[in-house]
Amino acid sequence: MAQALLKWVGHALDLLYPRNCRFCTTPLTETQVGVVCPACLATAKPITPPFCRRCALPFSGQLDAQIECGYCQDLEFHFSSAYAACRAEGVVRDCIHRLKYNREIYYLPHLAGWLIDAGRRWIDWAQVDAIVPVPLHPVKERSREFNQAKLLAQELARAVGRPLWPQVIRRVKATPSQTRLDARSRRVNMRGAFAIRSAAALAGRRVVLVDDVFTTGATLDACASILLRSGTTDVIALTVARGV
Repeated sequence: MAQALLKWVGHALDLLYPRNCRFCTTPLTETQVGVVCPACLATAKPITPPFCRRCALPFSGQLDAQIECGYCQDLEFHFSSAYAACRAEGVVRDCIHRLKYNREIYYLPHLAGWLIDAGRRWIDWAQVDAIVPVPLHPVKERSREFNQAKLLAQELARAVGRPLWPQVIRRVKATPSQTRLDARSRRVNMRGAFAIRSAAALAGRRVVLVDDVFTTGATLDACASILLRSGTTDVIALTVARGV
């Protein structure tokens, strides 16, 4: 009854205050989900082969073989592979920033849609035991009022039918913002940032680790490292966007 009432109210508001695309102001129809029109969504740049098999960095050209970028050759990531839906540019980057920093939750359907499409394309979910979101520190989560990685992981879990384990990892160190840090400083910043709540639940499990953006991989790697030390057999990283 309550859901029907909310739906009716939503239709009434659409009649009084028609929804427009938040980027180009094109009117949206009742059946269109979210707040961005199809034309603006189509400007997203999906990551398709060839891309680095370890960090999802896209390459130009028509290479067929699995390749590893120069950045990864000098690093020992703890996740076995990483996949990202789109380049962190344009409409994708703006949707992420508006969700995270402006609390505009109505961008979530678009971000989750990109994430789910990439997850279905690249991951064999029959081989995955659970989905784990990268946690925020409690202070930051209270300030932001949500954890965007958890929201994305929830939508992914519903779509692919795998369990969501949102409490497995906890963030125990309130690290400074990584926005202005280089790759090495980000890795240092992440040392000791995470802890495991229950290692017993992870023994022998294969998990997909979810976050919004892969920039240098420092945060995802810190989470993957502690998961492996706690008995997880494999960690795959999956994000909406990849910084390039």
